[in-house]
Amino acid sequence: QVQLVESGGGLVQPGGSLRLSCVVSASTFTIYPVGWYRQAPGGPRELIITVDKDDVIRGAASIAGRFTASRDNAKSTSALQMNSLKSEDTATYYCNLVDGQGFPLWPWGQGTQVNVSS
Repeated sequence: QVQLVESGGGLVQPGGSLRLSCVVSASTFTIYPVGWYRQAPGGPRELIITVDKDDVIRGAASIAGRFTASRDNAKSTSALQMNSLKSEDTATYYCNLVDGQGFPLWPWGQGTQVNVSS
């Protein structure tokens, strides 16, 4: 049974930073890219950034220059560093392993809530 556990969310002021963490209990962690998703209230869950097994990062335009992702294959963990946060970054953030088309592979974890507000 694969488990995805996200943590590190909270309340932050606009312009601030947060670092989210993800622990993946999957033996296939080193094979697949890690994808970070977010879901704003009433909106769809969207893929915002991936980091593959060779640490190649691909991100959405909405977070370009502000967010970056990393992974530790030895620990089966990933981190999402978020800088220059905006109110529109308010969402629940999730991680998952993804296939070549960016589709999630495993059931979702509980996510971690990020609120950007003054």
